[in-house]
Amino acid sequence: MKDYTVKALTPDSFFSKPVFLDQEFIIAAPEMALGDSVIRALLEWGFQTIQSEGEPRDEYAAEEVQDSPGDQEVNTSPLSLKMKISGDSEQIRRAEIFYNAFRSYVESLFAQMSINIPPKFNEIAERIKALCDTIKKDRRHLLYLALNSTQKNIDSEQNYLASHAVKSTILALIIGSYLKLTSHRLIELGVAAVLHEAGMLSLPPQVYMNERSLTAEEQKAILTHPILGFNILKSFNLPLSVTIAALEHHERENGAGYPRRLTGDKISLYAKIIAVVCSYEAQTSKRPHKTAKDGFEGMVDLLKNEGKQYDDTVIRALVFSLSVYPIGLYVLLSNGRKGQVVDVNPETPRYPIVQILGALTPDGKIRTLETSQNGVHIVRPLVRDELG
Repeated sequence: MKDYTVKALTPDSFFSKPVFLDQEFIIAAPEMALGDSVIRALLEWGFQTIQSEGEPRDEYAAEEVQDSPGDQEVNTSPLSLKMKISGDSEQIRRAEIFYNAFRSYVESLFAQMSINIPPKFNEIAERIKALCDTIKKDRRHLLYLALNSTQKNIDSEQNYLASHAVKSTILALIIGSYLKLTSHRLIELGVAAVLHEAGMLSLPPQVYMNERSLTAEEQKAILTHPILGFNILKSFNLPLSVTIAALEHHERENGAGYPRRLTGDKISLYAKIIAVVCSYEAQTSKRPHKTAKDGFEGMVDLLKNEGKQYDDTVIRALVFSLSVYPIGLYVLLSNGRKGQVVDVNPETPRYPIVQILGALTPDGKIRTLETSQNGVHIVRPLVRDELG
């Protein structure tokens, strides 16, 4: 592994091998340019050097891969939503049941709020406690469901908002845990994440559910939803920390957000966290007006942090929690195989655990492997068309 001085890096250059900040954190894959914003962020985070086994290049050149000797031909059809990992089918089932029940609860909660039935803080807090416990016990399966589940009823505005709220809440709690928030603050953060889009319930669904560009009037309406949400939650006598998070979740570090154009430390921590997870969830989820990016693309966009919109500490927490190759991402491996990331290795987060598409063990179970620096590693993410 070679050291490269950050100040000497050329903006928008590539490396022939993955680039690391340290032994634990991958910052760029070979196809990811090190943009000027990334270089500035590295310097601001206090990193003077980066590491890579590769060489800097002016443009990306795909790595050639060959099958390892003795490898058998495999069927590279995508896996179903359920991860069929050896020996954990019951755990998967429990995670799915919990996830679907939590989403149904949020849908019911939003339906009640839409007809002015107040949400009960203690009731939501109990649900968040259960979610925190489930994340501790089965983080990877909940993450998989949050990052890869599809929205069946995309025409339903409450289902859309509930899906966004559930996924954002899971990601927010994982970030909060990484930042070592106390149990009390985690619960507050979780309640805030569930309710942060309360203002949307006051808007006509066609404003945020259509497939066309918004009119000027519709854009103005969207810009009001943080204030609407703040007023709604305040009228329900919810804690100030929750109402403020709803008000500020579209504020940005550089003052370019809304509704009050706050900057930096004037924005609450809960709002900073929700801003990052909202952005990531929105980029990686299908919407009526756009297709979804994969987890790698979404993470790269956040790492660029164009215009310094988001808090660096929160972005780092998300990346360290999910890795640049998030759970569910399809990848090309250095032995020519295709696989899917199924877990982050806590000992070496830069080398996730991958399930090999179509490869079985002698007893008929789906084969998984721990990627490593000296063994099989990820070359690049795959697009859906490459899966066959």
